[in-house]
Amino acid sequence: MVHVLSSRTLLRPTDPERSRAFYGEKLGLAVYREFGTGPERGTVYFLGGGFLEVAGRSETPPSPAVKLWLQVADAKAAHEELAAAGVEVLRPPVKEPWGLIEMWVADPDGTEIALVEIPADHPLRSRP
Repeated sequence: MVHVLSSRTLLRPTDPERSRAFYGEKLGLAVYREFGTGPERGTVYFLGGGFLEVAGRSETPPSPAVKLWLQVADAKAAHEELAAAGVEVLRPPVKEPWGLIEMWVADPDGTEIALVEIPADHPLRSRP
């Protein structure tokens, strides 16, 4: 059995500087660490219990099958902040039939990001 100590999602953006500006400035993710030099240097951001590494460069955008899921405390406040920062909002916050409040944005390469609020009365908040 493999004992996993940590994990992260790796993105190889088509324009690393633009992606760093998006994740660091527009989304406001805190930097965990940076490595290397130049435009293709790596930046690792905190994602709650995980990490997002933006490093290197790709000639093609990531697959549309890749999505990020970020839990936020307040989806409405996140919507207002991100829209004001010029983030492309694909869908404003909506309460889904399964009880979560979800909104969707896209990064500069089109990677879709769900920002999800778990309401206080949702079963994910209770422990049996």
